[in-house]
Amino acid sequence: MPEKNPLSVQIDLSKFSSADFEPATADEKAQQEVMGESVTFFKDGCRRLMKNKLAVGSIVVLVLLLLSIIIIPFFVPYGYEEIVTVDGRRDKTATNLAPFEWSQREQQYMEETGEKLFPHVMGTDSLGRDYFIRVIYGTRVSLAVGLVASIMVLIIGLIYGSIAGWCGGTVDIIMMRIVDIIYSLPDTLMIILLSVVLNETLKPVIEKVPMLQSLGTNMIALFLVFGLLYWVGMARLVRGQILTIKQNEYVLAARTIGTPSGRILRKHILPNCLSVIIISVALQIPSAIFTESYLSFLGIGVKVPMPSLGSLANEARAGINSYPLKLVFPSLIICLIVLAFNLLGDGLRDAFDPKLKR
Repeated sequence: MPEKNPLSVQIDLSKFSSADFEPATADEKAQQEVMGESVTFFKDGCRRLMKNKLAVGSIVVLVLLLLSIIIIPFFVPYGYEEIVTVDGRRDKTATNLAPFEWSQREQQYMEETGEKLFPHVMGTDSLGRDYFIRVIYGTRVSLAVGLVASIMVLIIGLIYGSIAGWCGGTVDIIMMRIVDIIYSLPDTLMIILLSVVLNETLKPVIEKVPMLQSLGTNMIALFLVFGLLYWVGMARLVRGQILTIKQNEYVLAARTIGTPSGRILRKHILPNCLSVIIISVALQIPSAIFTESYLSFLGIGVKVPMPSLGSLANEARAGINSYPLKLVFPSLIICLIVLAFNLLGDGLRDAFDPKLKR
């Protein structure tokens, strides 16, 4: 028995015997069972999320996709821009091959040497490049665009909406009118215009950076458009939440004791907007992926030879009658990613929205 502190208000059990206590009644035991465990908002939301089978299935699909695009390139001996070669020479017969099919020269090489070449899982394209590794890299590019765009939207929209909602008054009116103007700008036209402008102004800078050179001016323009246009929805959501939450008594108490505005936003207001922020970011990712896909489909997306799912679908469109599988593979991945993120977003909304909590 630990020694009791003189200033403690706890009962000193050493002064009592077992006869001084009565066993709990059935009602008291039932009441104890009804009382739930004290958990945090995030932990409680994760528990409810794990009970949603569709959301859990979406998480599994996305994790498998992430592991595939990271691990598979280490095992596949082909590059996304490499034309199939046999014995160091280009194989001109390895064009538009069906899945798990080898070209004539590859079959001849395997018969002569007895060596087993790595199969073309999804066949080859019209230039003789392995289609499977191009789909893998295209998925990597599309997911990267979705994640980067969501981070940009989160940062800009969160800061802008927080300032507008907290300041209110004239500041809020001016900032929201700017949002209305940005809403009226056509995003596709802005991407085309920025691509033309950046192609002339930033071309010397892009040529010096290998990573930017592989992306191309179209992709950089796409990221800039996401940063300039797509944050307005997040800003409006955050502003509306802050306008409601800042009227609560605990915010007034924090301002009364002289708490700085920045600390009130970080500690008291933004945590109560967490459900809306998480849901918006989860739904922004498939929107960005779909935007990149249809822009690449139109030919203003990723720079050749870097593939994306949209550009692969655009290239396969010409031979849809002869080689329909070339269009099926990237389209199926796009549908799978967008569906998984949408289902995950719905699950996050059901799990973290306090208004939907039962």
